[in-house]
Amino acid sequence: MLNIKKTAIAASLLATTFISTQAMAETEWSANIGVLSEYHFRGIVQNNSATANGGVDVESGGFYGGVWVADVGTDGESGAGLEIDIYGGYGFEFENGLSLGAGVTSYQYTGDFDTEYNEINLSAGYGFLSVEYTLGERDGESDPDDSYTFLGITAENGGFYGTFGVFGGDYEGHYGEVGYGASYEGFDFGMAFIKSNSDLDNDETLYFSVSKSFSL
Repeated sequence: MLNIKKTAIAASLLATTFISTQAMAETEWSANIGVLSEYHFRGIVQNNSATANGGVDVESGGFYGGVWVADVGTDGESGAGLEIDIYGGYGFEFENGLSLGAGVTSYQYTGDFDTEYNEINLSAGYGFLSVEYTLGERDGESDPDDSYTFLGITAENGGFYGTFGVFGGDYEGHYGEVGYGASYEGFDFGMAFIKSNSDLDNDETLYFSVSKSFSL
């Protein structure tokens, strides 16, 4: 069983130590708000009705952190609770355009929608391709914890993107997503089609999104 929670806490403390040495680096704060016609994450439905969301982010010298909140529900019933994502990490880019990143994410829930997930997230990107690899653990409360992995590959070009993701460990399966995003008058608009075939979801859907980000 992966001890993700302790590892995530240790990584967060290490990142905090590094951030303290970057005191002279410029710190940028931003916020975002948005609405999704349906909320899906890695091909898994979180709310199949309109979902409000918003968050706050901070970045300094390659380090980043933030909090993001969304309404979650099941069977079209919004208001079942809130998903609260807390994340942080570090990313950098080489002169040749290769980018690498590492971080931790904790997914917390109010209400009865779910329990708790903690992850270590690794990423790399070059040109129009990017790859993410995740080691995660779900807190099952009275049940044994579930450990899982996730590998996702994304290609982007001119606002269009396609993602293919594969689950491993205690959860198995895959999903695909294709979509398009554009900005107009300071707002970001998007649409995407998702088809899932995993232990966590087995469905297909089309959803739309609109959001706005601004500096603080």
